[in-house]
Amino acid sequence: MTYVTGSFAKPVITDPATQQMVSFLGGLVRTRLGAGDTDGGFSILEHTGDRGYCSPLHLHDNDEETFLVLDGTLRVEVGAEVLSVGSGGLALLPRGLAHGFVVTSPEARFLTVHTPSGFDRFVDEIGVPPETAAGQTPLSPQELTRIAAGHGIQIVGPPLLP
Repeated sequence: MTYVTGSFAKPVITDPATQQMVSFLGGLVRTRLGAGDTDGGFSILEHTGDRGYCSPLHLHDNDEETFLVLDGTLRVEVGAEVLSVGSGGLALLPRGLAHGFVVTSPEARFLTVHTPSGFDRFVDEIGVPPETAAGQTPLSPQELTRIAAGHGIQIVGPPLLP
């Protein structure tokens, strides 16, 4: 069972002007609430991507990941299951269970909640400012795997295909 931990001694108010946005694995990710805001208790990230925006098959050693689809449709593969999660749908993925996602609609917007936080720091490390993303060389699978491991994420398979 997971519990939100951390010390919330004062309210946290953010808006798009104070929330970092980066290009991440072919999509845009905005950190709505990060580890520093919740004393490491949880983080909330908003993802926007076109058809094909995806993750490699991976697992989290330290956090549960919840997907809440706001617009569009994702295919979520978790363990041996392949699920279609559309607007308003939610997928809660326990730590230690291999999973991945791919946007199957023309575009999608969804939140991920990580309990406890930490994934937001991974996104910050490999993400690049959107205005420079077009000129960036993507990370090699080996480099992505190395950086992910430093954040308690194991890459266990290739990116999912639409």
